[in-house]
Order: sequence, then C-alpha cells, then structure tokens
Amino acid sequence: MRARLSAEESAALEAVDEAAVAALLLDVLAVPSVTGSAAESELQHHLARHLDRLGLDVDLWPMDLATLRSDPDFPGTEVPREEAWGLVATLPGAADGPTVILQGHVDVVPPGDLTQWAGDPFVPRVRGDVVHARGACDMKAGVVANIAALAAIRACGVRLGGSVTGHFVVGEEDGGLGAFGTLRRGHRGDACVITEPTGGTLITANAGALTFRVTVPGRSAHASTRDAGVSAIDAYTPIGAALARLEVVRNKVPDPLMAEYPIPYCLSVGMLRAGDWASSVPGLLVADGRLGLRLGEEPAAARAEFEQCVARACADDPWLRDHPAVVSWTGGQFASGRLAPGHPLREVVGTAHADASGSPGPRERGAPYGSDLRLYAAAGIPTLQYGPGDVRLAHGPGERVSLAETVAVTRTLVLTALRKAGTR
Repeated sequence: MRARLSAEESAALEAVDEAAVAALLLDVLAVPSVTGSAAESELQHHLARHLDRLGLDVDLWPMDLATLRSDPDFPGTEVPREEAWGLVATLPGAADGPTVILQGHVDVVPPGDLTQWAGDPFVPRVRGDVVHARGACDMKAGVVANIAALAAIRACGVRLGGSVTGHFVVGEEDGGLGAFGTLRRGHRGDACVITEPTGGTLITANAGALTFRVTVPGRSAHASTRDAGVSAIDAYTPIGAALARLEVVRNKVPDPLMAEYPIPYCLSVGMLRAGDWASSVPGLLVADGRLGLRLGEEPAAARAEFEQCVARACADDPWLRDHPAVVSWTGGQFASGRLAPGHPLREVVGTAHADASGSPGPRERGAPYGSDLRLYAAAGIPTLQYGPGDVRLAHGPGERVSLAETVAVTRTLVLTALRKAGTR
C-alpha cells in the first residue's frame, strides 16, 4: 500500500529539476574519471564546487594514502595512484537526529577497445531519452541522482529532523579506497543508499570478489627443440581445468538472494601473460583473475580453498609436482556484505519507490559483484543499493542510462531521505 505524501514531501518532489539532472549528467560524463587518473581528482573538485553552489556544507580533503594503506583492514587497490580526494556534502538538520547517506563513486573503468564504441566514450551522446557514455550507468547517473535529491530537499526549504549527506568516493572500481577513507575520516550515518545500477530492484546483499594471481613456471628452450623445455602454457592447463571445477563446486548451493544468477559466484581468469619471443618455449605464465565470494563467506576461507585447489592440481602433475605454481592475492579484495534480514530500510526505500512512481514496490535480490556496500555494512551502517541503470551494460561499449529512470530514482531518494531523516 502506498503512503499519502506529506506537504513537505510533495514540495520536495516538485523541486526535483529534471533539466538540471540531464545537464549535470552530461557534464560529469564528459570528465574521463578513470580509476587512478588525474581526471578522477578533477571530478571531485568539480563536484565540490557544484555542491558548494547548492548551499551544502562541503568537506573536500586529500586522503593520506600511506596511512590508509597501512591499515590492516585496507581493501586493496589495482592501479597506481598518487593522490585521492574525499568529498562529502551535508544538508544539516537537527543535531540529535538521524543521518541518511546517499553514496556513489565517481570513478569509471577504462573504455577498452575504442573501435567498439559508436564515438568517443567520454563525449556523451543522447538518443531520445537515453544517454550513451562510459560511466553512464556505472555509476554517474547514480551520483547525479544523489546530488539532485540533495538539491531538491535544499530548494524546497524543508526543516530536517536529522541530516542528509552525500558521500562521493573514488577508487570503488579497484577496491573501495574512497569509501574506506571516507569512513575512516569519521563520516558515518544511520542508513545508507548506494545508487549503483540496480534496474528497478533493491540490492540488499553483495557477493564479494578477491583478485588473485597464479604464477606458473616452465623451462625455456629454443622452439626448434621444444622437447628440451617445458611450456608454462601447457603447465597451466591442469590448473585452469581445476579452477573450472572449483567454480562448479562453489556454486552448488547459492543463497536464495543469488539463486536467479546462472553463476552467482564466478571464478574468472581475466589476464594470461606468457612468453617473450615467438621462437622460444615460454618459461613463465602469469594468470590474473577474480574469485567470487559467497554471501557471508570469510575471505580467508575462500583463499585457503583456492590455494588448496591449485596445490592439488600441482601435486597431480609430473612437472608441477616439483615446480609448483605460486598463488598470491593482489589488487582489490571485496568481502561480501548484506543488509540484516528484516531491517526497515528495505521497506522505507521500497515504499518510497512506490509512492514516487505510482508503481509496485521493487523486488529484493542480491548482486554477484563486490561493492562499497560491504564497507558500510562492516562499519555498522545499514546499507542497500538502489539506482538507475542496468549493471549488465556496465564496463562495456554499450553503456547507457535512461534520463527518465535517473529522475525517477531521484524522486525515490528524496522521499527516502525525508522519511529516514524526518522533518520538523
């Protein structure tokens, strides 16, 4: 059943500026804020100026990377980074009231093969209601929806019973540095909505993801006498087969929130590097990949199972038995995370969606990828994901998002924020 809108809620929804949403989305998509690049920092400063003009309290700070990296709970990174900036904007209310967080990451992955794009990935193209660009759904539309919700609440002049704050973070794509640093700075809240692309659903749990490296030795030789050497590519073959079997085992009994996915916890090798000369037998192979974590699974247990799988494959192979592969854990390390069953945040967001759109409430599910949700959940902040776009389009040359959906999410965020923070 949908709730009746209060006068304050109606005024805030009226204040959502659809033209401003579209303009800001095109603006931020034009900044090529690839993870770890200078443009990532540039966008943080650009957004800080915009948020300041909206009349919000802005905290923009350079993160102490050395201190964060030395923290035993640091989530890891995959790209070199000389600087990182945190950005939080707050719409304050009563000091003793609850704080609602709207969170989004400003970084994007590289565009990949440019020939697969219809144009420059960082020159947004509008086709009817749809915007095409790198970062359109993952997740600059969500970032813009957060800003537009803050702007609407600020513009309507409602007096808040608590605070609404926006966390705009870097480094999500390679581990969660930005969210980790923001939480370490002391920016906390009583509930958090992360506007990752959820396709009209509520994501209340994320599987984790651990980045691994398997280094496989061979023995170099001239290709004309390859029988004198051992190809590291051939040596990797039984390991690759063992990892494929491990993926099957790890997906036999998925959590009900993950049951709709063909492979809820993917084990994927994303990079293979071997050899340095066409006429040589390769003496080394390096495989980098990603191990999906089950919901609630301890990362240490998953690492141990993976390492044991590789060790068994080596023990069964004549060459690898005496020259075993080495497993290391590199890059981002995403634990799983979830909203506690029965927590009222899911009902608040679901009802806000129904009230703002006039449609039924969204269904609940989990997501097979890691995100910042697990960092907020680990900090004791109830968190879920709800945002514009389809994650299946993320990281690809067809990435796009609907402007109408972005506005609809903005309206849901407005109601969510007012109902969680309260009015007075």
